[in-house]
Amino acid sequence: MDFFNFTEGVFAANGSGNDTLGTPKLPPRKILLTVTLFVVAVLTTFLNCLVITAIAVTRKLHHPANYLICSLAVTDLLVAVLVMPFSIVYIQKETWVMGQVMCTIWLSVDVTCCTCSILHLAAIAIDRYRAITDAVEYSRKRTGAMAGQMVAVVWLLSILISLPPLLWRHFTEDSEQEDQCIIIHHHIAFTLYSTFGAFYIPLLLILILYYKIYRAAQTLYMRREASRASRHSCMTNGSMIPSTYPAGDGDLDGGPRSPEPLSPAEKSSDPSTEEPPRERMRAPKKSLQGKSRRFESRRFESRSESRRSQFNQGPRISGSRERKAAYTLGLIIGAFIICWLPFFVKEVIVNTCNSCYTSVEMADFLTWLGYINSLINPLIYTIFNEDFKKAFQRLVRCSHYL
Repeated sequence: MDFFNFTEGVFAANGSGNDTLGTPKLPPRKILLTVTLFVVAVLTTFLNCLVITAIAVTRKLHHPANYLICSLAVTDLLVAVLVMPFSIVYIQKETWVMGQVMCTIWLSVDVTCCTCSILHLAAIAIDRYRAITDAVEYSRKRTGAMAGQMVAVVWLLSILISLPPLLWRHFTEDSEQEDQCIIIHHHIAFTLYSTFGAFYIPLLLILILYYKIYRAAQTLYMRREASRASRHSCMTNGSMIPSTYPAGDGDLDGGPRSPEPLSPAEKSSDPSTEEPPRERMRAPKKSLQGKSRRFESRRFESRSESRRSQFNQGPRISGSRERKAAYTLGLIIGAFIICWLPFFVKEVIVNTCNSCYTSVEMADFLTWLGYINSLINPLIYTIFNEDFKKAFQRLVRCSHYL
């Protein structure tokens, strides 16, 4: 992605490295770099194709939220197929050899797709924020048509952000830049418009929304734990009532309850507990009633213990989910910032400071660091979803049952 450059640009030509009389032999360092970039392009293509195919063939993934992820994967796939290969050739040749018409097309696709990929991340953040803060009302509006409208708006904004640099490049083009494929301009306002529209405003929006999502998730977990605590308190108070019995009901001797009741054989062998025949006939009935009540009491207490143990595990489960949510959000934001922030900081500095300069190698590195975000997106947006994991496993195993 090459927005705005003065003279060297992201892929500035270095004519001294080429032999005009013949094809130069590539040094091992450049061969290794070319192979590495080619592997990145292939992996990006494979992972995004996997996400698109999984959503297309798995009915369980046919959800408006996943439509946005599918559109993001399509955009990143375009970056891998239409942008990365030309960039690899440009870096290898150190000059643009495919003509100015192809250069214009490549720059158009590069700037538009990279901007669209970034804006997709902002759209996904908006969708998740509304889903967690206004779940009931937004669930009614969250349809496939609405997801399609969001995708259309994202592409429209991407074109509006990308079109002015391309038009400006067209009017400032001259014959001295025929061996380069860069965007040249000299206006600070133009730099701020493009960089802020393509990155800084979406970055601010993503940070604010994901912070609010995390706070809303914390509040939701706290409410659930408070609800569990309330239910636990009611169960504990209720279990205290049936656990005690009146004197004489639970024991045959009418005294305090013993841990283990005496069996009929043990009572008949004890001379101090001899009873009249009629009372002896009633004893087995009373014994059965006492045992039945004790059995029900113990079963009730075991159920209370089971529920109490589940309640005690509740906060741990909620804490685990909260940590997982924070970890996921951290990955999403961290990957986005690490990949794109250095490139856009460089663009602002180089295009607002006349004496500032970056080497060709550093410019190439920062550009491909941004491209790598298209490789990371299909991983971090799907790897924590069990439905996606199962769909990927079935696709990799070539399973027909989806």
